[in-house]
Amino acid sequence: MRIRIDYTTSYDYAQAAHGVIQLLRLQPRSGHDQIVSRWRIDVDADGCLRAGTDPFGNWTHLFTADAPVRRLTLTCSGEVDTTEAHGAVRGFAEPLQPAMFLRATELTTPDAAMVAFARSIDGGDTLDRLHALNSAIFASMGFDAAATGTGTDAATAFAQRSGVCQDYTHIFCAAARALGIPARYVSGHYVRAETQPAGHAWAEALVPDLGWVGFDPTNGISTTPAHVRVAVGLDYLDAAPVRGARRGGGHETMAVRVSAVDTGVRLSQSQSQAQSQA
Repeated sequence: MRIRIDYTTSYDYAQAAHGVIQLLRLQPRSGHDQIVSRWRIDVDADGCLRAGTDPFGNWTHLFTADAPVRRLTLTCSGEVDTTEAHGAVRGFAEPLQPAMFLRATELTTPDAAMVAFARSIDGGDTLDRLHALNSAIFASMGFDAAATGTGTDAATAFAQRSGVCQDYTHIFCAAARALGIPARYVSGHYVRAETQPAGHAWAEALVPDLGWVGFDPTNGISTTPAHVRVAVGLDYLDAAPVRGARRGGGHETMAVRVSAVDTGVRLSQSQSQAQSQA
């Protein structure tokens, strides 16, 4: 599947904002079953855009504005070729040991109710139990974009049984870690017919003798060729597409538009392997 992605984040400030800095995690990495064929990032203000990587192995771009701004727009576009991997995550940079992803954070610390929920999940081996956990979260939660915010933790979202993909993913990570299974947060894109007000999020968990496997509890499925993986971390804050700081500026208005569409192009297995080796 060849997926075209267009992503725009716009900021409007009531007054001129000084010292604007934005850390972007917008560029996907290539792996065995996900090949980035074209990618471009643009900022409509004068400044410096510096590429790098973070401790999780994500591509980063640090933008620093040269002068005060009243409006700032970040755009990226590109194409990614994906092939079926049945949820398996292969060929990506892995700078950290899996045990790192057993750590709880403020957004993923489970309460007693969540621990009891995790331990109640029936299943045979680790993979079966993770599939059961994925299905249980999907069945017990209701999607509600107005119920939570970026600072909502897993325990709060779980208690009210509602939230967005970020919340579903935090709950999955918290529950898996409570079972002693390393799990990490993934930000990325999921193919849809309509433009979205945000990207997507899902989780990856470590399965013995198989490696990292992707689970999308918001949709109750394993990851598919319709998923484009961009960044990973312990929680949303580690993998957020855009995080920034500024001085002044007054009231800020932010708008996000995301489009991830299937272009209809299909690669053969040999073409995919040739691209991954290039």
